[in-house]
Amino acid sequence: MLAEDPAFALAYRVRNPAPVQPTSLLLLLHGVGGNETNLTGLAAGIAPDVLVVLPRGPLTLGDAQHAWFRVAFTPAGPQIVAEEAEASRQSLVRFIAQLQAAHGIAPARTLIAGFSQGGILSASVGLTAPASVAGFGVLSGRILPELEPLLAPREQLARVQALIAHGRDDMKLPVDWAERADALLRRLEVAHALRLYPGGHGISDAMARDFLDWTHATLAKPDARTAGHSTQAAGGS
Repeated sequence: MLAEDPAFALAYRVRNPAPVQPTSLLLLLHGVGGNETNLTGLAAGIAPDVLVVLPRGPLTLGDAQHAWFRVAFTPAGPQIVAEEAEASRQSLVRFIAQLQAAHGIAPARTLIAGFSQGGILSASVGLTAPASVAGFGVLSGRILPELEPLLAPREQLARVQALIAHGRDDMKLPVDWAERADALLRRLEVAHALRLYPGGHGISDAMARDFLDWTHATLAKPDARTAGHSTQAAGGS
């Protein structure tokens, strides 16, 4: 059931059954043209003590079609409406704080991740407001170059971990976006893993398994913020 509570910055659904006393919080963000139900299959694999929240993008593109910002895919690459992306980033930061306060969950027990545009916004939150989350996952997405002026100081970014997962044959967002993300996170000294898979723009079974493993491992750490290093692997078989 969609919750539209004025006390929260975004409309959202919760993975059922919701834990009575959640130990952790995971936000899963849909892509452009999708909606909050798209990642329910992925949410089903998350441990039962984790509160999984699926927010709806604030822009309506059509019937059951929503977005975090408008984008045009051109020969020169994706062209975004930067003001909308920034408004969604700010809404998500507020929304996370509201959820944490409502359920008594610390930032160190909070993760944000998403598919495509949802992954873009997850990275935007993690890299600009690292005090809000322990980590972020980008599944077939990218990190916006427009984010550069808003990046948090390096010492604050040491708190977060990231997962960059991408299909090698992605025609919507080519794999070089994942490689650029890897290079940026290395430069910022953000602990992260890069995983590349056969296939195109989507969440493969192998990508989903790796994401679930990463989520479990990140939340299992004592403070969910321990430092690490970048690794790369060819996911799938």
